[in-house]
Amino acid sequence: MNSKEFKQVFGEIAKKNGFLQAFGGWFKDSPECIAILELQKSKYGDYYQLNIKIFMQKSFGRTYLPTKELIKSPMGDVNGGVPQSFKEVFDFDRVLNDEYRIEKLNELFIDHIIPFTTRTSTKIGIKELESRGEIFLPPAVKQELEKLLS
Repeated sequence: MNSKEFKQVFGEIAKKNGFLQAFGGWFKDSPECIAILELQKSKYGDYYQLNIKIFMQKSFGRTYLPTKELIKSPMGDVNGGVPQSFKEVFDFDRVLNDEYRIEKLNELFIDHIIPFTTRTSTKIGIKELESRGEIFLPPAVKQELEKLLS
């Protein structure tokens, strides 16, 4: 499997898990937040980095829609990535058989992406993750979250 085929397989798995495709990425909407998955191709090797970005609706006075600018934006209000145990799946300099790569990708969605995007689909969920130290919120985002919850 090459990196282009991988992106197609990733998209199929994302779709199977409730994400919609737009502008080279995938998104899932909730009434309070929008989750973005973006595979970013490295300029330094044959691998992708998965960026998981969460945008809170009404934060900083904005309503977020799945536009090209949003999908490609470098950061969300909340940002996540891939646990170390899954990084090899995105590295095409490493020889892995296709079945293993697909199996690990499915595991990544089940064990990490779905739980993370579910827990960050509400502002209360984001606040709980931040208070437990499971995510970091920049001070301005933390202040905005408090304002939105009051």
